[in-house]
Amino acid sequence: MNPIYFDTFFSCDEPFINQPDEFAVITAYATTGEKWSDEKNFQADNALKEFLDARFKWVKRITGYAPETGHAEPGWAVDCGWLESCEVGLRFNQDAIYYVTGDKLSVSYCDERREMVYVGGFSKQTGVQG
Repeated sequence: MNPIYFDTFFSCDEPFINQPDEFAVITAYATTGEKWSDEKNFQADNALKEFLDARFKWVKRITGYAPETGHAEPGWAVDCGWLESCEVGLRFNQDAIYYVTGDKLSVSYCDERREMVYVGGFSKQTGVQG
């Protein structure tokens, strides 16, 4: 698994209120190793937001970032089960998704290599209580 997934931290535009015990973090930006225009990333993010809003009750903006490089990628925290979140990730051309259970942050490939791999404490990676 790409080591960058283990060095990702998260920031939130607003406090998480009434978050579920389990949720996914999914993005639609260019997948690892690809470069997309800002416009294509923006369109993909909007399409993902519309898709999630139509299917789930709890959808919140969350941004993953790498402190050492400054790279940041907006995504969505969503009350979606793990297997379904992997399917959504595939639908939006993602290599992997994050999944939060209580305060446990894991990452999983979206394809046939699916397996939750422990990253660390969600609150430690965000400063947000998960």
